[in-house]
Amino acid sequence: MQTNEFIHEYVPATQPQAPTLLLLHGTGGDESSLLSLGAQLVPGAALLSPRGKILEGDYPRFFRRKAEGVFDMEDLIFRTHELADWIAAASHDYAIDPASLIALGYSNGANIAASILLLRPEAIKRAVLLRAMVPLVPEQAPDLSGAHVLMESGVADPLIPLPQSERLAQMLRGYGATVAFQKQPSGHQLISADLVGAQQWIQQERAQIKRTTP
Repeated sequence: MQTNEFIHEYVPATQPQAPTLLLLHGTGGDESSLLSLGAQLVPGAALLSPRGKILEGDYPRFFRRKAEGVFDMEDLIFRTHELADWIAAASHDYAIDPASLIALGYSNGANIAASILLLRPEAIKRAVLLRAMVPLVPEQAPDLSGAHVLMESGVADPLIPLPQSERLAQMLRGYGATVAFQKQPSGHQLISADLVGAQQWIQQERAQIKRTTP
C-alpha cells in the first residue's frame, strides 16, 4: 500500500485498547521485515510499517549516509521531516490515536526515530530504539519532557560502539526524556534478551497509556 508516497503495510489491531507499533526497519529491510517481531512483542497490536525511500545499492534505508556511521545531514534532516509528516497523515488516515503510538526502530530505523524525537518531538512520544546512535545534534533544544524511550545496545556492536549509544541516551535525558538503557551481551544483531526487555517495557508503557487516556 502507498500513502503520501511511502510504501507501507498497515495491520489493524485485533485487541481492544491495543497500541499501534510504528515499525522502522534497518538497512536492507522493508515494510514487512519487522511485522512478525511487532506481532510477537504485542499480540493484537496495530502495526504501521513504512519502507525507507533511499536505496543504498539495492538496500532500502530511511536516509543517506556518506560512509559507515557518517550521515548525510542535509538528507537526514529532510527525510526526518518527511517521515514525521507521513506519520501524522497515516495516523489520520487510519484513525490512530497519537497517544497509543509506539515507535520500534532497529539500526537505521532506530536512528531515524531518534532524529524525529530530536527534530519533531510532537510526532513520537514513545520509542524503542534497538542499536541506535546519535543521528544529529539539533540546533534548537527540543522539549522531550513527555517522551519515554527504551534503548537496547550491544556491548560488542562493531557498527555502533556502546559509547555512541550511551551518548544518545545522555542527550535525550538532557532534553527531558525518560530513558531506560539496557546493555545486551551481543553485537549488532538482536538476541532474545532484547525482545524480552522490549516486551516488558512496552507492557509498562501500555499501562501508563491506559492511566492517562480519558
